[in-house]
Amino acid sequence: MKSMLELYLAGNQLSGVIPFELGFCELLEVLDLSKNRLKGSIPTSIGQWAHIHYLNLSNNKLSEKIPSQIGKLVQLTELDLSQNFLIKEIPSEVQSLQSLQKLDLSHNRLSGSIPNTFTSLPNGIHINLSFNKLSGPIPPCTNFVNASIENNLDLCGNVTGVKLCPSQITKKNSDPFHHKLILVIMLPLIGSVLLGVFTYGLIANLQQKKKSPQKPSDEEIGDYFFITSFDGKVLYDDILKTTNDFDEAYCIGTGGYGSVYKAELQPNNVVAVKKLHSSSENVDHNGFLNEVRALTNIRHRNIVKLYGYCSHVRHSFLIYEYLEKGNLGSILRSNVLAKELDWLKRVNIVKGVANGLAYMHHDCSPPIIHRDISIANILLDSDYEAHISDFGTSKLLKLDSSNWTAIAGTYGYIAPELAYTMVANEKCDVYSFGVVAVEVIMGKHPGDLITSLPTLSAADYLVPSNVGDSRIPPPSSEVEKQVKLVLNLSRACLNSNPHERPTMQQVSNRLMKDLLRIDISCLINILYFSVLFTFLEFPICIMSICIHSNGFC
Repeated sequence: MKSMLELYLAGNQLSGVIPFELGFCELLEVLDLSKNRLKGSIPTSIGQWAHIHYLNLSNNKLSEKIPSQIGKLVQLTELDLSQNFLIKEIPSEVQSLQSLQKLDLSHNRLSGSIPNTFTSLPNGIHINLSFNKLSGPIPPCTNFVNASIENNLDLCGNVTGVKLCPSQITKKNSDPFHHKLILVIMLPLIGSVLLGVFTYGLIANLQQKKKSPQKPSDEEIGDYFFITSFDGKVLYDDILKTTNDFDEAYCIGTGGYGSVYKAELQPNNVVAVKKLHSSSENVDHNGFLNEVRALTNIRHRNIVKLYGYCSHVRHSFLIYEYLEKGNLGSILRSNVLAKELDWLKRVNIVKGVANGLAYMHHDCSPPIIHRDISIANILLDSDYEAHISDFGTSKLLKLDSSNWTAIAGTYGYIAPELAYTMVANEKCDVYSFGVVAVEVIMGKHPGDLITSLPTLSAADYLVPSNVGDSRIPPPSSEVEKQVKLVLNLSRACLNSNPHERPTMQQVSNRLMKDLLRIDISCLINILYFSVLFTFLEFPICIMSICIHSNGFC
């Protein structure tokens, strides 16, 4: 172990801390532990690596400060500690790294000023200190001319894109000739500006009286941010940092309106960030804000929580809760994952979607229609409970309007009447729910079965063994009743005549009422046999009844 020269363990999902004993590998020349889940501090034993010339600990969860022993790695040519949670000041001992060609400390939480000892670093070194909390003057050296220092707290200096420090401004303005020159230039300019402002204000005032509609303010259009229970500006910076400015490596899904990124703001605090595609940004900005404001008030166990949103000239994104199991579609398409969805879980998923839609249609004011209910937009938590997501096409239903709209949704789930009526209402969601309900039971999209439903007999359609997912064992007799109920309701939801479809409230109530009746019936049977076998002194038989009931005990 002590004679090891190179160690590459990047991208292996390693967790825990970097062992102190690793410092005993005194001959180590290359170490790459990037893209793992390592946490804790960087061990001080690194000071024993006198021969190391490449050190990469980026994209981990390392915290605490950078140890001063980093200055003992005098042979180091490349140091990458980016994408971590490192804090406090940059150690001044960095000046000892006279062989360094690349230094990347970006996307951390480093604070304080940049050490003046940076002027001792070799010329031509590539420096990246962006996305930290650094402040104060930038050391006067040529290495910072092309350095990456954006998105810090309050840096100043004679560098392009950074404000001048107060001392530099004072020095620049101390020359008497400089003051006279400013007066000669500025007085005529100020007069012209004042005249122009007065003229513009007069014209604008006259025009405003002629126009009745009011435009939104620049603040609303240019930079609007709202985060529930968070400091919006800080969280904005954290999201950019933890996703590496929305790098593809953090993307967990892409839809028609945006891409979703996993952002770990802090250990054990993960959110899903949906960044709108550039073609979707700044379109109907007022409509975007109004709809999102309405969605932030939604609180239902079967609807994904929207924590906040950002509407900015650079990025527009939504911040949702992160759900561990992902979307229902990816599970049903996997032969391995689909086996985890037994019949009870599938029935509960359908029930959850129905409850969420019933809340949107009947308990929200104004009602909200989703317009894109599909298995791709149903997310599951660790308990396989359904959560409706992706409100990119949702519409606030105005009860006093015809609700004409462009066709939106996913092919195979869109209500047929939208093709010729272009009227979006709750019954469109009801149809999409019917498709999803059948798909959950079948394990695949029903396809042509939807159009042939009117000709199918109840005996053909309502028998789970005929249409059910063959990848899981057949349901028990009690569970089969629940599956039949789901199939029966889905058939009603898929009626080609929207007026003949039930409301989601009716569907939800029927599922809750009938499934509760089935549960109570099963419980009564179990209690009956429990008393009977107890009386006969055969308690061991109870276990077989519980197993046969497929989870109802």
